[in-house]
Amino acid sequence: MNGSSNRRQEQHVVVAECRDGLLRQVSLEAIAAARGCMADGDKLAVLLLCGDGAEASAAAEQLARRAPDEVIAIDHPVLGRYAPDTHLAAVLAAAKALAPEARWWWLGHTAIGRDLAPRLAARLGAGQVSDALAAARGGDGRIELARALHAGKALERRAFLPGDTAIVTVRPNNFAPAEPIAGAAAPIRRVPFDPPPSRIFVRDVVRRASGTVDLAEARIIVAGGRGVKSAAGFAPLAELAALLGGAVGASRGACDAGYCDYALQIGQTGKTVTPDLYIACGISGAVQHLAGMSRSRVIVAINKDPEAPIFGVADYGIVGDLFEVVPAFIAELSGEY
Repeated sequence: MNGSSNRRQEQHVVVAECRDGLLRQVSLEAIAAARGCMADGDKLAVLLLCGDGAEASAAAEQLARRAPDEVIAIDHPVLGRYAPDTHLAAVLAAAKALAPEARWWWLGHTAIGRDLAPRLAARLGAGQVSDALAAARGGDGRIELARALHAGKALERRAFLPGDTAIVTVRPNNFAPAEPIAGAAAPIRRVPFDPPPSRIFVRDVVRRASGTVDLAEARIIVAGGRGVKSAAGFAPLAELAALLGGAVGASRGACDAGYCDYALQIGQTGKTVTPDLYIACGISGAVQHLAGMSRSRVIVAINKDPEAPIFGVADYGIVGDLFEVVPAFIAELSGEY
């Protein structure tokens, strides 16, 4: 902060997401990121877009305990499924209600956030940083952001000055979720929304990912590669992931071989994940795969080849047959030993 007494107050806005009626974890992480970048006198609002009034009320109450200033809720049946033009119009309606102080917009780096953020940036004439891993306010008042480049081998740092308008998407699992704030909950303001005529119609949504834990937000991931050998070979990995409360992932090699759906792919052309624990089973460790998981906090590699590149990034390595090691893990967790 530059210490100037006439500094203009800025409004930070977090665009929260719901999925299957539940608030997404990354939305709470975006709130934490925004909180960490606020200067004295700044305000923080959370924008919630929902297609159902009851769903909006439940999520808004949860957000109101974490937003220091207010929650803005917009619910309309057309917002039940994401469509770029209607969701952008809803966000712009909130921006109009918050004008002119709304300067900072925070979203999760999800499928929706990746699509909505550049559209919003273009309409607001704002700068944009995608997939931020860290965010902090510097001593001179600028907000500094970091994101990974070159398959995670380098960090790019960008800064915005006070008064700039910026759109930021934050990578899941890189900020601690915002905890409830002591005291009274923030007020909830409902903003009317009259959706414009849409050129996009969502007829159906087909989800191919298995399990109940979202891969991008999972704290524990058990991933398989070509060494799994078949679709049936993923069964013990799924069992281990279920015992750990995690999700199942895969390398591109396993997906190309038809062992699992591409929705599970992790890597340069798949999802980028940063779980607390990543268990790589039968994955050699090609650079394209490492680009999607090398920033995991703890990496355990299981591979029969002691020269496999995956051991170069692993915190713990097990040279052995995954079809012997994984069942041993399962037996230990199940109390069978």
